[in-house]
Amino acid sequence: MSIDSTNIDRSATPVPLAVSADFPESFAYRAKSRLLGRPLTSDQMEHTKLSKTLALGVLSSDCISSSAYGTEEMLVYLIPAFGLAGFNLLLPMTAVVLTVLLVVTLCYRQVVMLYTKAGGSYVVARENFGPRIAQIGAVALMIDYIVTVAVQSAAGTAAITSAIPATSRFALEITVGVVLLLFVGNLRGIREAGRTFAFPTYFFVVSILLVIIIGIYKELTGGLPHLATNVAGMVHVGHNQAILSFGAIYLLLKAFANGGSSLTGLEAISNGVGVFNPPVGRNARRTLVTMSILLGTLVAGVSWLAHVTHAMPYSSGSPTVISQVARAVVGTGALGNLAFFAVQLATMLILYTGANTPFNGFPFLASFVAEDSFLPRWLSKRGHRLAFSNGIVVLTVTSLALVIITKANVNNLIAFYAIGVFTGFTLAGFGMAKHFLRERAPGWRGNVWIDVTAGVMSLLVVLIFAITKFTEGAWLVVVVFPIGVWLLIRLNRTYRREAEALATTPATPIEPNFGRHVVLVLVDHVDLATIRAVIYARSLKPYEVRAVHFVVDEERGRRLAEEWQAQPGLNIRLDLVECPDRRLPHATLDLAHRLIIDQTDAMITFLLPRRTTSALAGRILHDRTADSIAEAISSIPRAVATIVPFDTTKPLAPSLGAPGRAAPARPRPEVPEQAPVRNVAPTTTPPPMALLMAERPNAPQGPGPIPRASLDPAMPEVAIRELKYRARNRTVGRIAQVSVAPIGSNPALAVELFDDTGGITLLFYGRRSIPGIRPGVRLRVTGVVSSHHGHLAIANPLYEIVVD
Repeated sequence: MSIDSTNIDRSATPVPLAVSADFPESFAYRAKSRLLGRPLTSDQMEHTKLSKTLALGVLSSDCISSSAYGTEEMLVYLIPAFGLAGFNLLLPMTAVVLTVLLVVTLCYRQVVMLYTKAGGSYVVARENFGPRIAQIGAVALMIDYIVTVAVQSAAGTAAITSAIPATSRFALEITVGVVLLLFVGNLRGIREAGRTFAFPTYFFVVSILLVIIIGIYKELTGGLPHLATNVAGMVHVGHNQAILSFGAIYLLLKAFANGGSSLTGLEAISNGVGVFNPPVGRNARRTLVTMSILLGTLVAGVSWLAHVTHAMPYSSGSPTVISQVARAVVGTGALGNLAFFAVQLATMLILYTGANTPFNGFPFLASFVAEDSFLPRWLSKRGHRLAFSNGIVVLTVTSLALVIITKANVNNLIAFYAIGVFTGFTLAGFGMAKHFLRERAPGWRGNVWIDVTAGVMSLLVVLIFAITKFTEGAWLVVVVFPIGVWLLIRLNRTYRREAEALATTPATPIEPNFGRHVVLVLVDHVDLATIRAVIYARSLKPYEVRAVHFVVDEERGRRLAEEWQAQPGLNIRLDLVECPDRRLPHATLDLAHRLIIDQTDAMITFLLPRRTTSALAGRILHDRTADSIAEAISSIPRAVATIVPFDTTKPLAPSLGAPGRAAPARPRPEVPEQAPVRNVAPTTTPPPMALLMAERPNAPQGPGPIPRASLDPAMPEVAIRELKYRARNRTVGRIAQVSVAPIGSNPALAVELFDDTGGITLLFYGRRSIPGIRPGVRLRVTGVVSSHHGHLAIANPLYEIVVD
C-alpha cells in the first residue's frame, strides 16, 4: 500500500487508531517481574558520569581490596619454606611486587589517555594487533572477572569468619549466598555509581591507614606485640634453607607469583574509563595514579606490620593475616574490640563490593566481544532491567562452580588468578609499545621503554605463575586459555561465513502480486534471508505486503531504514515500530491486535526469516526469538506466523534477479563511531520548542522553520480521541510507528502518533525521512483532521518535537 492523496477520504467520519491491548502475562514473566521488578524501558537507560572522587571509590574497590590478602598469600609459601626467616624475606618480596605495580601503572596511564572508551587491554590489543590477537585479551579478562568474583567473595567471607570464628563451618554456604545475592541484585539493574558503592572503599582505606599509623607508633614506642607462631591450624613452619638453592629460588618465585595477586583490579580504571567526566583521559589518569599510590601504601604497610608482629597465615584461611595485624595493633579492650570489628566490617564490605565489580565489567566486555562477532550475539542483548542479563548468568554459573570446587578457600583460588590478570597487562604493554613505534609522537622512545618493560615483566609473571602453580590448579587455566581463544575464533569464522552467504541482494525489482490478506515480513537485516521471505510473501498473493522492524536500538533502526531505501528491488514499505521494553513477542501481539481491529475481513500473516546452520552452531549463534513470536501469535485469531528458514551453509546458487547472473556481493556499510544525533533547538527558537517545522506537498527535502506566529498559541491541546473531524486541532503524543516509503514509489512518510486515548496517522508528502522523527519521540502537531483508511489523519501537519 502506498501513501498518496487518494487515501484521504473526506466523506466518512474517521475514528482514532486503536490503543494497545492488555494481554495476560505468562506465569514465568509474572514471576520474573516479581523477583526483578517491573521492566525498564530503553529511554530509562542512564549514562552516569562520575567525578574523580566517586570514580575512585566505585572503580578501585577490586584493586584496593587485594591488599587485604596479598601479603598473606606471600607468607603462605615463605613460612613453610624458610621458617620465621620468611618474615625477613617478606619485605624485599613486597618491594618487588610494588616495582611491578609502578611499571604497570605507568603503562596504564598511557592507556587511559589514548583509549577513552571502555575495554582496556582488549581494545588496546584489537587496535594494535588485530581482532584475533585481541581474543587473547578477551579470554584473559573474562577469566580474571570470573576468578575475581570467587576470590573477592571468599575473602570477604574470611573477614567474617575471622571476626566471628563460629561461622567458619558455614564459609562455603555464606560465599555461595553472597554470589547469588549479587546475581539477583545485578539482574535487577543495580549500578556501580554514587556514594553507596564508593563508601566501602574509603571506609577500608581509612581503617587500614589508621591501623598502619597506630602500628608504626606502637612499634616506635615498644608497644606492638609479637604474636604466637605455634597455634594449631597455622601453616607449617619450615626450617631455614640456603637462599640460593634451586628449591629455595623455586619457592621464592611461587611466593612472588602469589604476591602478584595484590595487583589484580589495576585495569579497572581502563575498563571503565567511559564513566569519567570530561576531560576523560586526564581524570582517569589522575584517578589511576591515586589508586596505585593507595594500593602500594596499604600493601607496604600491611606487609611491614605482618613482619614485625609475625602474623601467621592459617591453613583454612581464617583468621586472616590482616585481621591478626589489626587485633595486635588495636588491642583487646572494649575500644580495641570495637575498632577490630570496624576494621573487619570495612574489609568485608570492600571485598564484597569488589566481588560486585565483575558483574558490571564481564557483561560489558562480553557484549563488546559479541558485537565483534567473537562471542554469541545473544550476549549483547539487554534484558528485563536493561542489564546484560545473559552475561550476568554466565558469570554467576562459572564463578559459583569455581567457589564450590575450591570450597571457598582463597589460598586454593589464587592458583587461578594472576594468569588472566597479567596476560591482560602483557597485551596492554606490548600493544602500547607498538602504538608509539607506529605513531612516533614526541617522547615516543621513553614511552616505548616503559611499555616494553611492563610487557616483559607481566609476561614473566605469567610464565612464573604457569610453571610454579601448574600442579595447584593453574593447569586448568593453562588448558582453558588456548581452548577459549580457539573457540572465539571459530565462532567468528562461523559468523563471517554466515554473513558472506547472506550478502547477495536482488538485481531486479520484485513485482507485486495482490491478494486478499495482509502479510508482514519481520525484518532485522537486509540480506538474502529477508529477500527470500519477501519473495514468499509475494507468492501468497496478498492484498498488502509490508516489512516491519521493531526498534530496540535507535541507531540500528536508522541504518536499516537507509539500507532498505538503498535497495531498488525492495519495493514495499518498511514500518519502524517502537519497542521500548524490548519484548518482541509482546510488540508483535500488539501490532496484530491493531491490524485485526482495523481490517476486520483480513487475515494477518507474519513471516519470520530465520538464518539456519548446523543444530549446535545455530543454538549457540542465534537466540530463539522467532519461536517466541510464533508461539505468541498462535493465540490470536485470524493471525498466523510462518518461520521462513534460510540455510547459510547452502546459499542460493543463482541470483534472485536475472537467471544465470549473480548479483555482486554487497558489503555491510561501515558505521562511524560517533555520538548519537540528538534534536537540538535552533538558536533562533526559544524554549520549550525543540524544533518547529511544517511540510507541504512536494516540499523540498529539507525542513524549514516556521515563525512562531504561524502557530496559534491560544489553540487548546486536546486528546486524540477528542479531535474534531474536518477542523483544525492541536494534540500531542508519542510516535509508535514510522513507515519508510520504498525507493520506487512517490516520496511519503507515514507516522502513527498515540496518547492514552487513541492514535492518529500523520502523512508527510514529498519526504522519505525527517530528522528527529523516529519511534519513541514525543510530538506536538497542529493541522486539519481528515480520514485515512477510516481512521483519523492529518496531512502535512505543523509539528514540534517535545523534549521532556
